Amino acid sequence: MTDHTPRPERRGVRRLFARTSWPEARFLADVLRTETVGGALLLLGAVIALVWANSPWGDTYAELGRWVPWSGGSALHLDLDLATWAADGLLAIFFFVVGLELKREFVAGELRDPRRAALPVVAALGGMMLPALIYVGVNLAGGGEGLRGWAIPTATDIAFALAVLAVIGAYLPQGLRAFLLTLAVVDDLLAITIIAIFYTDHFSVLPLLAAVVPIALFGLLVQRRRTWWWALIPLALVAWTLVHSSGVHATVAGVLLGFTVPVLAGKGRDGRPVPGLAEHLEHKWRPISAGFAVPVFAFFAAGVSLRGADLGAVVTDPIVLGIVLGLVVGKCVGILGSTFLLARFTRAQLDEDITWSDLLGVSLLAGIGFTVSLLIGELAFGSDGVESANVKAAVLAGSVISALLAMVVLSRRNKAYRAIALKEQVDRDQDGVPDVYQKPGG
Repeated sequence: MTDHTPRPERRGVRRLFARTSWPEARFLADVLRTETVGGALLLLGAVIALVWANSPWGDTYAELGRWVPWSGGSALHLDLDLATWAADGLLAIFFFVVGLELKREFVAGELRDPRRAALPVVAALGGMMLPALIYVGVNLAGGGEGLRGWAIPTATDIAFALAVLAVIGAYLPQGLRAFLLTLAVVDDLLAITIIAIFYTDHFSVLPLLAAVVPIALFGLLVQRRRTWWWALIPLALVAWTLVHSSGVHATVAGVLLGFTVPVLAGKGRDGRPVPGLAEHLEHKWRPISAGFAVPVFAFFAAGVSLRGADLGAVVTDPIVLGIVLGLVVGKCVGILGSTFLLARFTRAQLDEDITWSDLLGVSLLAGIGFTVSLLIGELAFGSDGVESANVKAAVLAGSVISALLAMVVLSRRNKAYRAIALKEQVDRDQDGVPDVYQKPGG
């Protein structure tokens, strides 16, 4: 049986990517199982959209996205087409789960310890700043017309990245998986902040202040562990509507609601300990988020039509170049470089299970910026027009290139760890005691 107890650190030596506790490992395994299915469905939705948009029936795909199911909702700004409902409405479920993840990480996860939190926070910052700088540099050199899309390559798609890691990295060290999850959570927090600050138009303070009431009532109920669906869901819908009416992107409402949910275990009426409510709600809503909300959003967001497009102009578009280079190069160099600098200046060492080649693979994996990158692209350039189509093509290209490069690196590393695991199993079968662990060469 695998020992999930964290290794003690030698005096004066700080370990990066140290193995986490058994509860953390179990939580991570549950996340990976769900996100693997969610990532496959996300990919399926994107492929169907691309095929449909470029088929002879491509006009019907565009008409479906522009269909307004409730034209009478203009008073509440709810006369939205299906594509906008997917981006503003369904993604609120995704960001609610993200809010639960963030709350859990800050209260009971890796981010509760400032020393352990420093690595994913610094890596996430490096992995967002460098892609943004690359995008800005490319677009300034090309005339500066696409600068409002600077944040597009800064995001990491947690569902897609974890799905790829789960499929190809069964034998990779658990500390590496925990790092990717924590980095993606911090990345989501920063992306939410960027959306709320830089991509809010027509801000209205009164609806936003009014949204505090249903959010507070929601928080009061969950703090008292009252999980009445007939009360919580209407309160969440009212909060979403008010935040949407304020001009702030409505997905922020999902995050705020997630932040109100208690994380730590409590006691039931019989005095026995009960799991934290955040874990319970995440278990309930993560399959809906990963299995429905995100794939449907991907279906409406990824359908870029290349029929009649000038591919030469697309490839040389500064927006496209900035996004692709930001995701493929900026993400990788930003995460890998910031981690190296942190280790260099704090004199920390990689955990003995981890090599820099492993970290290279994960850094490449973080360049998959599908869901949130497409969302920011729509906020920056709208959902129609040449710029919007180029953004979608660039996000797809950058994400696919990053995923393929990561698969090449991590598949090689996974084979090395698999060989070690098999050798240890043979040693156990022979004498019950495995040989001294040998770190695979990087």
